[in-house]
Amino acid sequence: MRLWLEWFRCLERLRPACARTATFVWMCLALTGLAIRGEVAGVTSIVRALGLAPDGYPKLLHFFHSSGLAVDRLTQSWVGVVRRLFTPVRVGDRFVLIADGLKVPKEGRKMPAVKQLHQESTNNSKPPFISGHSCQALAMLVTGPLGAPYAVPLTSRIHEGLVFTNRDRRSLLDKLVELLQPIARCLESTVVLVADTYYASRTIARPLLEQGHHLVTRVRSNAVAYRPARRPRRPRPGRPRLYGAKLKLKNLWNEHERFRCVASPIPGETRVRLRYRSEDLLWRPVGQLVRFVWIDHPRRGRLLLMTTDLELDPLQVLVLYSYRFRIEVGFKQALHTLGTYAYHFWMMAMTPRKRGDGDQYLHRTSEDYRRLVRRKMDAYHRMIQLGCVAQGLLQHLALNRRRQVWKSFRSWMRTMNRAAPPSEAVVAEALRGTLPEFLLGASDGHKLKKLLLDHADPKRRGALQLAG
Repeated sequence: MRLWLEWFRCLERLRPACARTATFVWMCLALTGLAIRGEVAGVTSIVRALGLAPDGYPKLLHFFHSSGLAVDRLTQSWVGVVRRLFTPVRVGDRFVLIADGLKVPKEGRKMPAVKQLHQESTNNSKPPFISGHSCQALAMLVTGPLGAPYAVPLTSRIHEGLVFTNRDRRSLLDKLVELLQPIARCLESTVVLVADTYYASRTIARPLLEQGHHLVTRVRSNAVAYRPARRPRRPRPGRPRLYGAKLKLKNLWNEHERFRCVASPIPGETRVRLRYRSEDLLWRPVGQLVRFVWIDHPRRGRLLLMTTDLELDPLQVLVLYSYRFRIEVGFKQALHTLGTYAYHFWMMAMTPRKRGDGDQYLHRTSEDYRRLVRRKMDAYHRMIQLGCVAQGLLQHLALNRRRQVWKSFRSWMRTMNRAAPPSEAVVAEALRGTLPEFLLGASDGHKLKKLLLDHADPKRRGALQLAG
């Protein structure tokens, strides 16, 4: 009962993102269905989870394609809600954001932006080439009540597959920067972006530095840097030399006397000692000093990390980068628990794509065709953003209503630990199990109860029929 009351209080904080009351009603239904559905079958599973009447299916399709809920406005509202619901991790006065990419398999021949994608992985279960959507996501690092870090999803967008004009020369890195900038404005603060090796690039670092942000990332083993040039005793004509001796960073592993041995600062690692060294060197892509950190970990192997923040402690750089995997855990929950990327919206007017095709070039198509493509892409992004919101609300209940969730969880798991925050799957099961009690016990004037019963088909859901 209390979980559902808290759930609706959080939904009401998103009301400013909706242009009309009807849009807010269907947003509540979509978010609730995404959170409690027990199967990942697109919009159909939302209808089944909420026991909606048969006409609820076309209405939900219309909602996802409607412009009444602007994706950018929803993202801005969600970022503000995240700041109020969670305790963000800060480095000084900066928020910590995590960025990563995700490739979602899609086989639809009439789905815009679907293309052949290459995925590099040592996992044998992943094929080297798939057809699907290439997405990039941002998450905020927050602290749980027991001190453990969690990555709350902020937003995700499809960033490959469509070319509307040949003048668009933006890369995936440029699009990530464009995705980050409005998030930083909503936070009203500078940020520290934690990302993997792919994002160790001038395209990312320069725009971040220009706006006061910083980057923490891993660099490739073949990276090079420069020592600052020595100043001549006597001034010489021309521009002073900036770069000194060129260094291959992998060769510095051999300077064993420069390494220090300390206990591992990574939370959860006890009785582990590692070796590290750090040095501020000139990195040519940004033309200024950055801090490189060499980590020799007994379990994780060798890591070469970099940060543009020269005031950041080397061991803190390691701790921040160790939190990067939290967004990977979030991807797993988004794919298998919430079905954030399990949309099946086809575009009937689309020219069927061929197997193995790359980007879809639309600069020679009609304006009406491009408008339909943009409408379909907005539907995909609306579904993805609502999935991010639903996952974040489940994390809120897991972290801030931990005891109530475990009390409402009436199933069993081999790895249950009631002292620790539950996963999103446990919270979803607790909400599913207590839905009949909420509909029976809540007052008849409660808004969430009223909108659930008004759109439900009692013949298809016994619990809702009993509650009605």
